[in-house]
Amino acid sequence: MKSSLTIIALLTTVILQRLVELVIARRNERRARARGAREFGASHYPLFFLLHIGWILGTAFEGTMWPFFEPSFPVTMIFLVLFLGAQALRYAAIVALGERWNTRILVVEGEPYIRRGIYQYLAHPNYVAVCLELFVVPMAVGALYTAMIATFVNAVILLRFRLPAEREALHLLQRNNPID
Repeated sequence: MKSSLTIIALLTTVILQRLVELVIARRNERRARARGAREFGASHYPLFFLLHIGWILGTAFEGTMWPFFEPSFPVTMIFLVLFLGAQALRYAAIVALGERWNTRILVVEGEPYIRRGIYQYLAHPNYVAVCLELFVVPMAVGALYTAMIATFVNAVILLRFRLPAEREALHLLQRNNPID
């Protein structure tokens, strides 16, 4: 069984990261709403909280009580390097979007469409980071079922709710600020 200390350290890192991101997102949300932001996809937003809470609890439970496999040290390190890569993508998105980065879909009409930083190369770097993270964190501790279920549920939420809402929001930006 994977060391409980490893699981606690990894999940504590993830939880602290999420809390910091929520503080940043809340600050950016207040600023955006003060500028007249319109929110898209608010009804599906709680699904992400449920997903992430379930993912963390599933990783903790399966990793300590019922791991599908016991990853070797090199395998764990590969997953942790992939986790760090996901973080690099996430923070590249946060930097590129600045005050416009959020966990919600908020659009202020008249603001320009962002095409700098990581967004020059990748349309949804934060989503890629989350998809990668949802898979590699559980896999680092042998929690295969949690990795598969969280990845699947995230894909369903993204495809069914989040991406259509974001397309609608971006369409509003493009309609009001044509991109050459």
